[in-house]
Amino acid sequence: MKPHVLHPEADAEYEEALRHYVSITPELGNRFYNEIEHLIADACRTPGTFRFIRRPARRHFSREFPYGIIYVERPADTWILAVMHLRRKPGYWQHRVT
Repeated sequence: MKPHVLHPEADAEYEEALRHYVSITPELGNRFYNEIEHLIADACRTPGTFRFIRRPARRHFSREFPYGIIYVERPADTWILAVMHLRRKPGYWQHRVT
């Protein structure tokens, strides 16, 4: 399994969403954290499995939360471009691909 690297903006998105869910209940925050970590692990383990959203970026969406990750497979790692809410500004992350 390849390691992963979060784009700085994706890291900030992840932290903000996690704070939001923790503020509702710590248990919900834990569930959210585990779900996103599961998505990241899936993308690192089998990066070619998930659909392209805009080449070379792929998407992997949660079934439990309205969130997903956008990532790019690189030779040495999996680059997480976005931890995105699925009902907000769908293409906002595209400038991060370059």
